[in-house]
Parts: sequence; structure tokens; C-alpha cells
Amino acid sequence: MSTTIDEVGDRIYRISTFVEAANLPFNQYLIDADEPLLFHTGLRALFPDVRAAIDRVLPTDRLRWVSFGHFEADECGALNQWLTSAPRAEAVHGTIGVLVSLGDQADRPPRPLADGETLELGGRRVRWIDTPQVPHGWDAGLMYEEVTGTLFAGDLFTTVGACPAHSDQSIVEPAAATEDLFHATALTPATAPTIRRLAELDPSMLGLMHGPAYTGDGAAALRALADDYERRFDEAVEAAAG
Repeated sequence: MSTTIDEVGDRIYRISTFVEAANLPFNQYLIDADEPLLFHTGLRALFPDVRAAIDRVLPTDRLRWVSFGHFEADECGALNQWLTSAPRAEAVHGTIGVLVSLGDQADRPPRPLADGETLELGGRRVRWIDTPQVPHGWDAGLMYEEVTGTLFAGDLFTTVGACPAHSDQSIVEPAAATEDLFHATALTPATAPTIRRLAELDPSMLGLMHGPAYTGDGAAALRALADDYERRFDEAVEAAAG
């Protein structure tokens, strides 16, 4: 395994480790601001490599905020290692995530954010968006960086195989194929509407957890993904009805 770091937006960096055994890239995103924020911590085993990559951009002890989409090992496994390495850092997550997991698991008290609440980073500003059960987990949420229009999309559009750091090629068909393989998304009546609300942000870039930083038409991709999940949900309801 090797860990790379690429500037995929203005002072936004994608740190990526391709794990061959899983046939997936595992990504973190660093916002280089007055108060730097890391979205996704990576797995505990990857922490030394991810830290070394970030040190090429800024000293990791400068990190002020550490966040992630939902409570899962690749999203937050190394959280406490980051809190140890960055004495001023705080974990930040949605209110539900803090209540059900993070308040107990983080070595320092986390900062809860309400749905739609923003956090000023100094030169950058992130907004927390609750997305319960999308793609999975009651605590699920995403962050939107308002200055650059970057949506850190977490497990949405997961794609197997190696990929470039950034791409404008379609991410919808590969994500649909991956869903056929893993069935990782919770299909509920709210799945498609939640994703369509994200499309209303009209993001200039989608920072994928398992894929490239997508620089094509983010709103169109999100609407197409919502359509695919709506189709899956309708088919599941029809099959259950016999």
C-alpha cells in the first residue's frame, strides 16, 4: 500500500491509500485553513502513513477539527490517534452521532453540530448536513464547504478499483455496479429525497470516500444516483408485495 496526497481544490487535499485486499481506495480530505479540518480519520492501521502525507502540507499538530460521516472504522478508526497528535484538535459531528457514539468513544469531548449549522475555519466554512440512514447509519451526515462548493460525500458513489485523484468522468454507473456488489445502502422512502436535497447545493466538487474527487456536474450526478436508489426501493417494495 502507498498513501498519496493531492491538492484537488483550492487548499483542499485528498489523501488516499489504495487497499488491494479490499480493492478500494480509502480517502481522507484535509481543508487547509486557519483552523484546519480533516474529514475522515482513516483506519487505525493507516494512521502513520496518513499523518506522514499530511505533514507534507502542514504540521499535523496544527489540526483543529476532525470529522467524518458516520461511525465506522474507515471513517473514524484513528480518531483518538489524531486527538493525541494534535493537542488542540476537537472531534466534530452531528448531534445524533455525538449522543449515540462519539461522546463515549472520543478521548476529548466532541463538538456537536445541528443540521445546517456552520463552523468557521478561517478562510473556509463548513456546514453539517444530517443524512440519517444515507447511505447507512442513524448518525450519518456530510459536510459541505461553502467557500469552494465542495461536498464531502462520504460513502456515496463508492467505486471499486484504483482511480485517479480527481476526475470528471461519470461516477454514477460505477457506483450502481458497486451497490449491486455490496448492497451497502439503506433503502428507505427517504433515501432518494435526501440525496436530491444534496443536489440542491449544486456542488462544484464531490469528495468521495472511495473514489476520486469528482469535478463534473455534481448536482446531476446526485440526482441520477437518487433515481437509481428510488428504482431499487420501488423494486424491493414490489417484490415484497408479491
